[in-house]
Amino acid sequence: MEQRVERAVENFMAGYGCCQSVVAAFCDLYGLDEVMAKRIAAGFGGGVGRMRMMCGAVSGIVILVGLDCGQTEGSDHEGKSACYKVVQELLARSKEENGSLICAEILGLKGTEKAACSYVPSPRTAEYYKTRPCAAKVESAARIFADYLRQKYTPSV
Repeated sequence: MEQRVERAVENFMAGYGCCQSVVAAFCDLYGLDEVMAKRIAAGFGGGVGRMRMMCGAVSGIVILVGLDCGQTEGSDHEGKSACYKVVQELLARSKEENGSLICAEILGLKGTEKAACSYVPSPRTAEYYKTRPCAAKVESAARIFADYLRQKYTPSV
């Protein structure tokens, strides 16, 4: 699992969005190839379409939980509830670790800065990586999901 966490950070440092980075690190567990995983997750970058709403790394957790335990029958209310429970638990952990689930808050953006966000992504330069906490948030999200998998699939003693 540690290699998956490292892969998520490597993905981000290679230029992928936070959500893409997290989802692609685990996609093979669910029969997805990396290209499809990155496409599914692409629109969640920058806090959903760069609107600075829910953090992309956190959105990656949500996608992965859906792949892991999401219900597939519309009438399966128990399955839906079970999935929502896992999402809420993992996102509560992310909020506790990172202070927020909201991209703008994590980046420290205030009113006019947040409103000035455009759909054009920032160039990925050395300065970008120095000033952004995103790699750490990607690592946190990947670790939270990896821990969930460890707990789910490791028999308790």
